[in-house]
Amino acid sequence: MRAVSVNSAALLLLCSAACVLHLWGRAERRLERRQRDLESSPTTKTFRALLAVPTNSRFFPSAQSNVSVENGDERKTNSTELKVLGPRGLESLEDGVFWSRSLEDRLPALFSDFHARAWSLRARAERVLSLEPGCGRTSNQLATFSDGSRACVRYGINAEQVQGESLAYYLAKLLGISNVPPLVLAQPGTEQWAQVRKRVDSLQWSGRAVVSVTEWIANLSGTVTPEPLRPDGSGLRPSPDLRNRTEEDLLELAQWSDLVVFDYLTANFDRMVSNLFSLQWDSRVMERDTSNLLRTPHGALVFIDNEAGLVHGYRVLDMWERYHSSVLRSVCVFRRRTAQKVSALHRYRDVRSRLYELYQDSEPLAGQLGFLSDEHARILQDRVDRVYRHILHCKGKYGQL
Repeated sequence: MRAVSVNSAALLLLCSAACVLHLWGRAERRLERRQRDLESSPTTKTFRALLAVPTNSRFFPSAQSNVSVENGDERKTNSTELKVLGPRGLESLEDGVFWSRSLEDRLPALFSDFHARAWSLRARAERVLSLEPGCGRTSNQLATFSDGSRACVRYGINAEQVQGESLAYYLAKLLGISNVPPLVLAQPGTEQWAQVRKRVDSLQWSGRAVVSVTEWIANLSGTVTPEPLRPDGSGLRPSPDLRNRTEEDLLELAQWSDLVVFDYLTANFDRMVSNLFSLQWDSRVMERDTSNLLRTPHGALVFIDNEAGLVHGYRVLDMWERYHSSVLRSVCVFRRRTAQKVSALHRYRDVRSRLYELYQDSEPLAGQLGFLSDEHARILQDRVDRVYRHILHCKGKYGQL
């Protein structure tokens, strides 16, 4: 009888070990498949070639990227990172169309106000030691400062590009969107740039011109448009699908909803809209990295190269508006804080005055670069009003869910 008991126990132990090995093997295979999928993602950007047209065109040539990557050199922009959520997860939505407070609390303040102020003080004070390629097209340069930090310098084919990049940054601050890298304006003819004067001359930069200087971030990677925001997707709307998504997915989608609002307000055609346009000759463009959008190792999105927005984006608005409207209509979930900012700008109809005040107070060279024209300021307020009405439409449709 004892022998039977011993044999039964041994058999049970063998069965348990076999089950563990089977489950472990399945987990390993899933990880291998995920790794292969990540490694096989294409990176061709067909729309980049379309925008690379002569300087007398009414389109701006578009930069490839304002961020370089160096192995083993990651400079964190802020101590706040995407936090890992607990094993029970979280409710994704509140009041029908807003990301939940528990989710928003876990989003990173990627470039906080404190970080931006500290960086701008250094960028205006440190001497520029070198300029080299590394920030997209050849008219842009990667600058190294005397404290060892780096920044992307954009000379701009004309003032519209630098103006659009600068005002888009301050509009993001006005909206409380912290995914845009800090920016200051500079003039290469000042004493701060004395050590790179020969390089500036060889680039044929005017010493009196105003250039934009943005913080350079290492170790960023590309990111593709998430499935709900693709033309064949269901849209980013309240649905049972959101409850089934991983916590990492929800944190990323919350940032995409801010990006959609930001790009609609600025009429930036050189990001998601460019992908929609390129579908007519590249059916797989949505599977490629999104232009001018990068991702930190911790999952935070970085909205770079915003020079196509506002000034130039408004000037060619008729050409791109149907794509802008299509992207906005695909989203009916918003960050509550962003929606509140939009609501206030709509209610008081003061987006021009508030943006102008923030710009003038923060940037010593604002007067030399200039501000929005009356017509462009009117367009910006109109787009604020349209986003506000779209949020109301979404609340009316999904608010009781």
